[in-house]
Amino acid sequence: MLAPSWEEHATCLANAEEQDMQRVLIDISKKEAVNLQQDAFIVIGRDTRSSSEKLSQSVIDGVTVLGGQFHDYGLLTTPQLHYMVYCRNTSGRYGKATTEGYYQKLSKAFLELTKQASCSGDEYRSLKVDCANGIGALKLREMEHYFSQGLSVQLFNDGTKGKLNHLCGADFVKSHQKPPQGMEMKSNERCCSFDGDADRIVYYYHDAHGRFHLVDGDKIATLISSFLKELLLEIGESLNFGVVQTAYANGSSTRYLEEVMKVPVYCTKTGVKHLHHKAQEFDIGVYFEANGHGTALFSTTVEMKIKQLAEELEDKKRKAAKMLESIIDLFNQAAGDAISDMLVIEAILALKGLTVQQWDALYTDLPNRQLKVKVADRRVISTTDAERQAVTPPGLQEAINDLVKKYKLSRAFVRPSGTEDVVRIYAEADSQVRKCRPCT
Repeated sequence: MLAPSWEEHATCLANAEEQDMQRVLIDISKKEAVNLQQDAFIVIGRDTRSSSEKLSQSVIDGVTVLGGQFHDYGLLTTPQLHYMVYCRNTSGRYGKATTEGYYQKLSKAFLELTKQASCSGDEYRSLKVDCANGIGALKLREMEHYFSQGLSVQLFNDGTKGKLNHLCGADFVKSHQKPPQGMEMKSNERCCSFDGDADRIVYYYHDAHGRFHLVDGDKIATLISSFLKELLLEIGESLNFGVVQTAYANGSSTRYLEEVMKVPVYCTKTGVKHLHHKAQEFDIGVYFEANGHGTALFSTTVEMKIKQLAEELEDKKRKAAKMLESIIDLFNQAAGDAISDMLVIEAILALKGLTVQQWDALYTDLPNRQLKVKVADRRVISTTDAERQAVTPPGLQEAINDLVKKYKLSRAFVRPSGTEDVVRIYAEADSQVRKCRPCT
């Protein structure tokens, strides 16, 4: 994950005129104390879009001109590219920096977990996967035979026809609250959608009455956090464990984690870069945005401790430690990864004997609404407290507070867009009717 301080450098480089490129690169090197005598090594990957091959070749040409070394992996999901970088930066400690290494590491961990599952819940583990006509379809197809003993996947919107993210994919399903085009859903059938580059995932199903139910990133975080907390309690370890959300997380998820699971929850500004870096502060940090982008991070110390406990403990404690050891390997700790998260979710559902309906019923989301309002100048509004409180203009936050006081379990916030002159509004309350009024 790129450090936030480097975003400014990337912006300067992107905006530099051709004749200024060398000067800008030297300036960046000086500011970051980069050793220019050390050989540079670049990891390159691309997706299935028609523009990708040309862009990839441009990167290769640039690296070659500057005397750097590179490895071109060809077609990869975005999370797989992050995985390759992480493996190389840890000299192979994290894993083997090949697609085969990725497939084998995740599949081995998945099968180790699922072989311990009883036959309760969904006895036949099958899953319908909408791949958004993106790179995820190609890579999941390559990988599925590695884990087919534990899970059967049926792929839809696999790129053979249809456009990338058109009427399909995680964003479409979440924003429209309906299944993707091209997927037939039976009652209570477990389904999921990736986004185009396979770093986000959401689940969903139709109930017996034909109603659509979305199981988004908040409930994914809740399922994962609850499972990890249960394993830690079983082995008797008290670690610095935290869940990281944004202001867009449904209030019911936060209350469930804090009040029922007794897991501390922290809020950051919107953007996965903020969540990832906050999660790194804990022994175990779980982060997910409501859109389904997230993962879990484990400190090196914790990983070593769990491996040791898996050897030293006995009976139930040993079994729990072994599960922790496997699930650590199953997460892609480099970035949010739809394939990795899918296998984590499927393993937990199998181990806990939960159907997708039982998972969805852990808590009930508060009704909520998101709006986008065009404004002349978004900079008029500034925020604090992880974008949950408006600082300017004067009186705005007071007006929001007055509205929120009128409704049970309600909250609302406004925040300026980072890229366009619009203001984003979020409100939630205990009922659909009451929820809509603060937005008007």
